[in-house]
Amino acid sequence: MKHLLLIFSTLFAFTLSLNAQQQANEPLAVTGRVIQYHDWVFYGNDVPTIKVMLSNHSPKARNVAVQLTVTTDDYSKVIACTSQSKSVEANDSVEADFTLNVTPGFYRCIVEKDLLPLRDTDPVGNVELIKKFNIGYEPEKIVSLPDAQPDFKKFWDGTKSLLAKVKPHYTLKLLKDSSTANRNLYLVTMKSFGGEVISGYYCTPVKPGKYPADITYMGYGSKPWVPKPDDNPNMVEFVLSVRGQALNQPTNKFGDWITYGLADKDTYYYRGAFMDLIRAIDFVCSRPEVDQRNIFAEGGSQGGAFTFAACALDHRIRAAAPWIPFLSDYPDYFKIVHWPADPVLAKQKELGISDEQLYKTLSYFDIKNLAGWIQCPILMGSGLQDGTCPPHINFAAYNQVSTPKNYRIHPTYGHDVPPSWWSFRMDFFKKYMIK
Repeated sequence: MKHLLLIFSTLFAFTLSLNAQQQANEPLAVTGRVIQYHDWVFYGNDVPTIKVMLSNHSPKARNVAVQLTVTTDDYSKVIACTSQSKSVEANDSVEADFTLNVTPGFYRCIVEKDLLPLRDTDPVGNVELIKKFNIGYEPEKIVSLPDAQPDFKKFWDGTKSLLAKVKPHYTLKLLKDSSTANRNLYLVTMKSFGGEVISGYYCTPVKPGKYPADITYMGYGSKPWVPKPDDNPNMVEFVLSVRGQALNQPTNKFGDWITYGLADKDTYYYRGAFMDLIRAIDFVCSRPEVDQRNIFAEGGSQGGAFTFAACALDHRIRAAAPWIPFLSDYPDYFKIVHWPADPVLAKQKELGISDEQLYKTLSYFDIKNLAGWIQCPILMGSGLQDGTCPPHINFAAYNQVSTPKNYRIHPTYGHDVPPSWWSFRMDFFKKYMIK
């Protein structure tokens, strides 16, 4: 009898162990999904709310803990760290909602889940990430005050005067193999600030007439971009390569552009690069086929910053569409990102300059400080999940613009804009085109 009891006891223990092992090896039955509520950007009385849908795919009920952690976009402060427990019936879904009390700004959210036991014998799941993402609240009310130095205007007026003394010596070389019956494509070179030779691709309709022009400024380290001759057949396009970049990179003497000449505003790379933007406008205005009333500008990332700077420093631009702009609000920017903060701060250390000196130099090239000079309408595109040029710095500049303006925040995009942006920005240009 004792022998039989021992056998049954061993079999029972083995069965429990097997069941526990099988349960432990079960995949987590509940999945989580963050709902794209209000496109994750909230305004006015629309309280920022994070909605999480929990779906139970198993044949039995489950308990789930959902945790939301929210920090400022520079990680400096935890805004919320809260959790909810939800019971989800078999093959059913429930929603967990978290509301936030925040001031205007952008915030980082982390949503996680943990499977909880209904009974002592139920397995407990490990904490799993559901989603990391950013949200925004009242972006137009973000306060990032300009920090321009007292001689800011004098500096740029003087720099433009020096550019004006440099004869451009424009040259155009027809690229026959890349031209079509509709438009011709040219390789253009010219001299800019300090005698530096810069270049670009110029595409113009074959049919004589006066045409609107679109100047595109390129991103940091972008490969040379060639306008397609059969696109926009009734428009002139010029894609600029600034000093040391794109078409000019084979003869680049500036090294890592963002750190070149960092110790002084007079030697910093972007002093000359910003003048290249104006020289591009000079070139376009020199062309007989261009309708000078209708010159438009655009660009992304560094090109977005260039678009802001060009509109601020030269008022021949009719309207402009920067997207995911770079080079803005440096003290805050460098708290949020690793690049370009890391190479700039490393160069600062190498040069032995103080934080005060560093940010004083950079303030002359901060598009936040230039944006108030803009006199044309602006359309800005921003990627809510952008980890390179985060929306905080986009709006630091945008909020200083006093002309007619509009923006589009793309909730799921990082350092890019969706295909719909291109038609949207062209409609924007057409709205302001003088007939």
